[in-house]
Amino acid sequence: MKITAFDVFPIVMPYKHIERSALISRGGVSGVIIRLTTDDGLEGWGEACMNCDIATTIASVEAARPFVLGRNPWDTEAIARDFFVHGGWQWQAMTGNFAFAGIDMALWDLCGKAAGQPIHRLFGGALNAEIDYFYYLDWGSEAEMRAQCEDGAAKGFTAYYLKAGVDFAAELAMLRVVRDAVGPQARLRVDPNQAWPFAEALKNIAAMHAACDLDFIEAPSSIARHENMAEIARRTGVSVCANEGLWTEADASRIIQARSVDYLCFSPYFTGSLRRWQTLCFMAAQNDIRIHKHTHGEFGLAAAAAQHILLTLPNVAAGNQQTAYMLEGDILAQDIPIASGPRWGVIDAPGIGYDVDMDKLMTAHEAYLADGEFKPYGTAFGGQGAAGSD
Repeated sequence: MKITAFDVFPIVMPYKHIERSALISRGGVSGVIIRLTTDDGLEGWGEACMNCDIATTIASVEAARPFVLGRNPWDTEAIARDFFVHGGWQWQAMTGNFAFAGIDMALWDLCGKAAGQPIHRLFGGALNAEIDYFYYLDWGSEAEMRAQCEDGAAKGFTAYYLKAGVDFAAELAMLRVVRDAVGPQARLRVDPNQAWPFAEALKNIAAMHAACDLDFIEAPSSIARHENMAEIARRTGVSVCANEGLWTEADASRIIQARSVDYLCFSPYFTGSLRRWQTLCFMAAQNDIRIHKHTHGEFGLAAAAAQHILLTLPNVAAGNQQTAYMLEGDILAQDIPIASGPRWGVIDAPGIGYDVDMDKLMTAHEAYLADGEFKPYGTAFGGQGAAGSD
């Protein structure tokens, strides 16, 4: 079995509402879909995620072409080595990881289809019957916050997530409303995206925890001194989750070995491949650290690929990140379960387990060609999110 064709489709899809945080303000998701075809007619699909510039992601994916074409898809590690070492992407590891993670998904999709097995069985099999995902709250008035909580409760969500780091007083007020609306048993999590200086983080977390009983705080302050994360947890009594600062295998390994946090929020995009992500997740398990899957904003392909790995983990947390519930649509022929609720069970179909709908894919591709990508800062600087909107 040899790979004979390598197709690339940059696409966009709007959100149902603007995604806002201390870092971004965007109206939808942009990504690069990859199709690998073999000489025996199999198709493997993957998704390269982006955050700042889709042109860079496209160029990085295209740079992998000579290392993929003509290869056997089962040689995933050799292909990755050649891309990062001989292709020089070890010198731009974060960009390379974001690009190659999508190619790696397509390789494993081919392998699973060739073997007639879902990807999770190629990674040791499922340890979990289902995975739980969070409800991603948007900032709003009291009435709007209560409406979101009512929607989440009606769908069965038990973990709620709010961005912070812009206006502490307003964020604390929203958290009070959320806690009152979802009740004492729901998990309530906050993510300032490193916006708070260390001393301010201690004060703000203590106030939020006293008022709202936080489950954990994600990226409260700069991870540059990761020892501060352990001190924040010790002094506030709130578990800490790392996200920014896990950009490469070496970064994640350093945090795991230091045991400076209680949770890791990352994904295959941080490591460049499903195998490397799973390896670090098992390493985290040996250090009593739990895994909370991250999303940069993703389509169903990336969500499904990550779901396979989450099924295999002994230390996966409840309330993993997802944006499927926010998307106006997707490119898959079948809806993934987390587009309408919090739980996703074992995937039994071969490979990634979901088919791409070519009509939907081409519609999303044509939208990109017409209007461009959703810039992470699009709505914060006068636009509607996509480059061509006004």
